[in-house]
Amino acid sequence: MPSVRILSVDYGEKRIGLAISDPTGIFGQPLETIDASDPRSAAVYVSTLCRSRGVETIVLGLPRNMDGTLGPKAREALVFKDILEKETQVPVVTWDERLTTARAERSLRETRLSRKKRQQRVDAVAAQVILQGYLDWLKRKPPAPG
Repeated sequence: MPSVRILSVDYGEKRIGLAISDPTGIFGQPLETIDASDPRSAAVYVSTLCRSRGVETIVLGLPRNMDGTLGPKAREALVFKDILEKETQVPVVTWDERLTTARAERSLRETRLSRKKRQQRVDAVAAQVILQGYLDWLKRKPPAPG
């Protein structure tokens, strides 16, 4: 199986969660959480991370409304997608992230981490949930004809 790295981004108003795939593209692991107050600076940081880790694709969580429509948060994420693509020169795909934070919070509650530590990790774990959904989809996706 070829070595490929995929970075997942859970974009939020205050924090951005990051997760990365293993080199085989089978599973994702939470990386870190960075400040979201300056999207351009965050994109520069992500660009550096992409170069140092050999990232070939970025998966950006798209916070759709429960009815599937795009609200203000989704539009902000799409603006960040444009910034990321320009800064990183890496293809950015969006992935439906409905309920990922809730799943991440539920998962973290099962650990022995303090509430404060859980709060610090939830965005990176949400990015991992997004990434794992994308990786699982890639495994099920039929091969291209030819």
